[in-house]
Amino acid sequence: MLSYKIADFIQTLRFDDLPPQTVRMTRLAFLDWLGSVLRGGAEEPARMAQSVLQTQGGLPQATILPSGEKTSALNAALANGIGSHIVELDDVHRGAILHAGAVVIPAALATAEMVHAGGSKLIEAIVAGYETAIRLGEAVTPSHYYFWHTTGTCGTFGACAAAGKLLGLDRDRMVWAIGSAGTQAAGLWEFISDGAMSKHLHAGKAAYNGLLAALLAKEGFTGARAIIDGERGFCRAMAPAFDLSKITDGLGKTPYKIEENSFKFHASCRHTHPAIDLMLDLAAHNNIRADEVTCVIVKTYRTALDITSNPQPHSAFAAKFSLPFCAALALVRGSCGLEDFSEECLWDSEIRRLAGRVRLEVDDECESLHPAQWGARVEIVTGTGKCYSARTDFPRGDPENPLDDEKLISKFCRLAGHSWSEQKVETLLQAALNLEHVKDVASLFN
Repeated sequence: MLSYKIADFIQTLRFDDLPPQTVRMTRLAFLDWLGSVLRGGAEEPARMAQSVLQTQGGLPQATILPSGEKTSALNAALANGIGSHIVELDDVHRGAILHAGAVVIPAALATAEMVHAGGSKLIEAIVAGYETAIRLGEAVTPSHYYFWHTTGTCGTFGACAAAGKLLGLDRDRMVWAIGSAGTQAAGLWEFISDGAMSKHLHAGKAAYNGLLAALLAKEGFTGARAIIDGERGFCRAMAPAFDLSKITDGLGKTPYKIEENSFKFHASCRHTHPAIDLMLDLAAHNNIRADEVTCVIVKTYRTALDITSNPQPHSAFAAKFSLPFCAALALVRGSCGLEDFSEECLWDSEIRRLAGRVRLEVDDECESLHPAQWGARVEIVTGTGKCYSARTDFPRGDPENPLDDEKLISKFCRLAGHSWSEQKVETLLQAALNLEHVKDVASLFN
């Protein structure tokens, strides 16, 4: 039963055994997540969730960000999971098609605050959570992904692993926790049809459910021991095709999956980023103006088209999942940052006109390389008959095309500065960059 192998990995993982590169990437993942939750936690969907949770009470065990309000660890995991998945700037893993940070870190942070763990223990938990969630995601991707939002489903396992590590669950209790996490794994893609807020809920509930599963197991609450690979378990129920070897091959060995993480530069669905990069580069290098473009052809892998083919989004959030809109926005505005996905841009006549001239096609080569690579080809045709084209396999922020530390730090400061003072942002920045030296994680938000 695979749950035992995962439990053994979680139990034996030690900070002192982690390579420097793993620790560095974990610090950056934590920092990147903090930026997303400090900005996203101030948005309307997050405030709605916080309003509900305020009426439900809860012991002051952990912090809701960015307000600093104390509540139960479960409520904090839920609120921060929702908040960190709103502005579409949270990290992503290609092979698993999973936003691990949005589910693993809220659960890990809430648990660490509750038990007053130090930064090195938090790093252990984050590495364990990413490894678990990503390996499950790789095992069921891409067949699972058509109906199921992997961040919500596989992410629940990762949140459970992180929380269980911090709670010190023994082998049997960790297996029970995994069983209870797996039976709660959920998140359907139907929200994409109308740009609903359910996507944010997926991340929050995955963090909440993973932590809940670990807390229950600590009390002796049993869970299915073969929830992953059983006849009526997660993989057989939710993936037409899966590969269980991807869960165990190399488990516990370096490099860890968190080192494969991608960081986002554009504030939209990651599937739109390859084309956005190409649109920006072609326009900059060839002085292409939006008003002279007669046609844009985007060729990419099928999953990108399944998720982002909506040609005429009707909300700013839905626009983030519209490849035609994002391609047009990149050309007209010269960027696809958070401020570009506004109501003004949503209904801008020039962006709408150009979005209507974007044609989407499946590219056989990009399809054959997906999900290991998220590639795209773009052709821009102008009224003079000129055609400009380019191809990429690795959008900005991928390990093969990384954002340097300074850009990630700048991104964090920009996002966090929306809610917090410059001094407070700088203090948290330094703590995150030296996370293993923090004595008590709860002190970060006092």
